Amino acid sequence: MSTRERRARSNESDRELTSLFLAAHEKARGERTREIVGISLAAVGGFGRGELCPGSDLDILILHNDQLSAEKLLEFVNALLYPIWDGTTANAAIPRSVDHSVRTRIETREAAQSDVKVAMGLLDIRLLAGDPDLVAAVQHDAIDSWRKDSKRRFAELRKLLSDRHSRAGELAFLLEPDIKEARGGLRDITALRAVAAAGAIEIPLDRISAAESKLTDIREALHTVSGRSRDRLLFQEQDKVALQLGYRDADELMGIVAQSARDVDYLMQSTWHRLDHQGKDGLGRILRKPRTTSVAHGISVAHQEVVIDIDAPSAQDPVLGLRAASRAAQLGLPLSLDSAVVLAKSIHDGIGSLPFPWPPEAREDLVSLIGAGTAMVRVWEALDQEGIITSWFPEWSAVRSLPQRNFLHRHTVDRHMVETAVHAAALTRIVHRPDLLLVAALFHDIGKGGREDHSQRGSSLIKPMAQRMGFSEEDVLTLQLLVRQHLLLAATATRRDLNDPATISAVLELVPDLQTLELLHALSIADGEATGSAAWSDWKATLVSDLVRRVRAAMSGTTIAPQPEITSEQRSFAEIGALRVDVSTHDNEYAINIIAPDRPGLLSIIAGVLNLARLDVKSARTKSHGQSAVMKWIVTLDPHAPVPTAEKIHRDIDDALKGQGDLARRIQERVNSYSQLPSIPVPAPVVETFAGASTDCTVLEVRSHDQPGLLFRIGEAVTRARVDIRSAIVTTLGAEAIDTLYVTEISGGQLSEDRAKEVANSLREALS
Repeated sequence: MSTRERRARSNESDRELTSLFLAAHEKARGERTREIVGISLAAVGGFGRGELCPGSDLDILILHNDQLSAEKLLEFVNALLYPIWDGTTANAAIPRSVDHSVRTRIETREAAQSDVKVAMGLLDIRLLAGDPDLVAAVQHDAIDSWRKDSKRRFAELRKLLSDRHSRAGELAFLLEPDIKEARGGLRDITALRAVAAAGAIEIPLDRISAAESKLTDIREALHTVSGRSRDRLLFQEQDKVALQLGYRDADELMGIVAQSARDVDYLMQSTWHRLDHQGKDGLGRILRKPRTTSVAHGISVAHQEVVIDIDAPSAQDPVLGLRAASRAAQLGLPLSLDSAVVLAKSIHDGIGSLPFPWPPEAREDLVSLIGAGTAMVRVWEALDQEGIITSWFPEWSAVRSLPQRNFLHRHTVDRHMVETAVHAAALTRIVHRPDLLLVAALFHDIGKGGREDHSQRGSSLIKPMAQRMGFSEEDVLTLQLLVRQHLLLAATATRRDLNDPATISAVLELVPDLQTLELLHALSIADGEATGSAAWSDWKATLVSDLVRRVRAAMSGTTIAPQPEITSEQRSFAEIGALRVDVSTHDNEYAINIIAPDRPGLLSIIAGVLNLARLDVKSARTKSHGQSAVMKWIVTLDPHAPVPTAEKIHRDIDDALKGQGDLARRIQERVNSYSQLPSIPVPAPVVETFAGASTDCTVLEVRSHDQPGLLFRIGEAVTRARVDIRSAIVTTLGAEAIDTLYVTEISGGQLSEDRAKEVANSLREALS
């Protein structure tokens, strides 16, 4: 199967139709002449492009200028078409199905104006026989109208595509897809050509030339092996089509289908976005000069997409790609196609490769990318299309577009893992290590595609991947367990007796602690939901929750972060009661050690000072000792922040402690500046209280999406509630923040149950 064969089939049809046209003209006119005026025969649509598969329609347009009477015109049309319909043509190989119309130039123009499908077909019009001036005039009308009226045409085309996609589904992920009609199929390629013909933007159609060739070959083979004009690739014909095309098996064939469809859909989505936002601001207003907003080192927003700055030093900044992807996903914007191409080229040229292990910033950016929910999908796809994902994770290549030919799964292996990560992002509030949940979700089926049990193989593969990302050895072991046992809870809950103590014991032997149990539970939910209703139901979800409840009851320990320890040197200085600040740096992060006179609201004051210094808090550990608080803050710089110095931070804290600087107003102004950027929906914050977790404090745990001024607002809310923070453990994992506060009444002692609820409600209101 090849373009040459389709062209040859088209040429045969051209010759046959030309012969029939001349014969019909002679019969209608009563004369034989090669110079025909006033009537012509043209190919349109796929036939116009010379793309005839065995079962294709012959899309033809009979053009005339009313020189023939209605009776003679009907006689001409019948003489032309009946030999095709009744099979008496000289060449039986040409298609028998004809989609024809008979129109004047004016009628053609009117039909195109009212029907976008007619208008698109005319963009590929080609003279077969007859009056060339008539066809040339219609061709000019078609292109001129398409370009002048492109805004309306594009709106009609998008509606047409959307309706068709709703009916036919996504070609890349269907078990029995329609090669022509489904999203990412041949119809979409035609639509992209039509958009390119308008000249509004430049579309790199060469990116999908290979995809078009493969999909058309598959369609042609399907017509051949089925003997029918069928475009839906049914199960029973997939092996035959694979054999016809020389593929190893149906799995390889369906992998080719999936990848080709993804190539087409990626270009389509990029094209629509560029049309929507090129030269406009976020409100759709035309801009004389594109507005750009810096959002990270070397990263900006322009035309409502994230772009890598022209002068960004990729060779000295190996985290640039992950940072761009993370910001794009968290803002809910696409990563610019041009930027993705530039990034891919730099990586493939060996420039800016990530070191081993990755720096902490890279791992945090990856977690932020995965945790963005549905906004992550198109960013990940952009990276995958350019080969960037496989440069970071070579293991991904084995599952890329790998089909799962069973009715439980809706997606290819790689897309299923991406969808699992999307569902996991909605569950980050129910776990204490959202980073481990998100990474496990994205790679839980990485072991598929081999002969070995995929859970065992995946456990082996995730180890070097996690080490490469820079996770601690303890976290690596947890990730291995999550991948190896990701089916454990669902299988146990549905196949074993939950009232049998041996069932609970079997799980306890494999799951070491409460934190791992909650991660495994969330992963089971995300995996099940991503698989679909055939594999995950309310009944199964209830059984799994019941199993987890029973296992949890049999476990000891806690998930609450313990209070930090302080050194004897820190304790000695704390007893002096003076302010002290030290700053050190490591791996692009800054450690800021602070000892300050303790007072209500100290946490929010210090957090506010660091926020105004444009320092992003990654973690913090604070503990009161005597009349002072001992703090260690780990921070990174935002794009325009000066390097922090101990002297500057000491001076700013001293001013803030004296009530100078109006922290709240200045922080709100900074928060307002961020509100100009788009945002993605995130799960609501969770605030829990634990009365018995400490002998002398009540523990408050806040799990929320990280945001500017978050810790300042938390500290302010606690202060307004007239509560004293004795210790705080602040952790930022990607875009998620977990803050554990050990609090007492101002006068000392734990909070009553009612007071704890009151403070928790205050925190929820402050973060809503």
